[in-house]
Amino acid sequence: MSQLAANPIPYWASAGKTREVFAQAFADFQEIGFAAVKADIPDDMTAAEYRDWIAGYGLAPSLSLFNSPFDETVELAAEIERAKLFAAGQVELGLDRTMISSMARPERLARPAAGAGFDAGRLDRAIEMCGEVCRVLQSEGLRPLHHSHVGGIFETEPEISRLLDDLGAGVIGFGPDTGHLRWAGIEPAGFIRRYADRLGGIHLKDVFPDLLDRRDLSYHEATRTKRLWAEPGLGVVDFDAVLGAIPAGYDGDFMIEVDEPSVESKRESHRMSFDWARARLGGRLR
Repeated sequence: MSQLAANPIPYWASAGKTREVFAQAFADFQEIGFAAVKADIPDDMTAAEYRDWIAGYGLAPSLSLFNSPFDETVELAAEIERAKLFAAGQVELGLDRTMISSMARPERLARPAAGAGFDAGRLDRAIEMCGEVCRVLQSEGLRPLHHSHVGGIFETEPEISRLLDDLGAGVIGFGPDTGHLRWAGIEPAGFIRRYADRLGGIHLKDVFPDLLDRRDLSYHEATRTKRLWAEPGLGVVDFDAVLGAIPAGYDGDFMIEVDEPSVESKRESHRMSFDWARARLGGRLR
């Protein structure tokens, strides 16, 4: 059975990752009824302290994300050391998997979901670097799952497929985001079905149709309109097909992540998403 988890990103995206911000998010999640939260350990807190902190709100840790540009702006040795530290904390929390992603390439943030500035050599190097980091995460006890994200090197369907196919199931699993896939022009259900045997986690969010074909807004401009991301069931993602593509034996969590809620209240956005998930996921949840 899976946990229904929440990612507090809309709480801290503009207010910062302070304890006060997280405490408000955790209190809201507890009141709504979430079982778990994305495990982001604050820099000034040990894994044990973090585990006790969220437990005070009735929350368990759920899979986090290791993020790297995987490009020429970072050194492999430094990313490997960072991955080892990250893995140590996650394993101490009792987690056995993590998402791994690339995001924040400047040209792709400026013109998102279009594969802007494609460079075959850069993609080759990114796949190689990601593979090395994945092997390190595995050696430390974490199963890496590629997490789709507009704005990174692995943005379009050919790029994500290259990464997954070149590295293979023994190196990297699959942890998609339904909203990011759909924004990038990828039908989530079909893509999930293609890599269903590697599925270890999933972020559930929807997208409105308004901006899917717009290329004149940057990533952050599109997000701020509140007409990009949507709570599950309000947009154009075919969740009947998505949930049908998830194998019956799936053992990962379902994480609600609406980067910028479509409603003014962050709490209300999470309540709407929670009610939808409980109704749709029912017997899959603990």
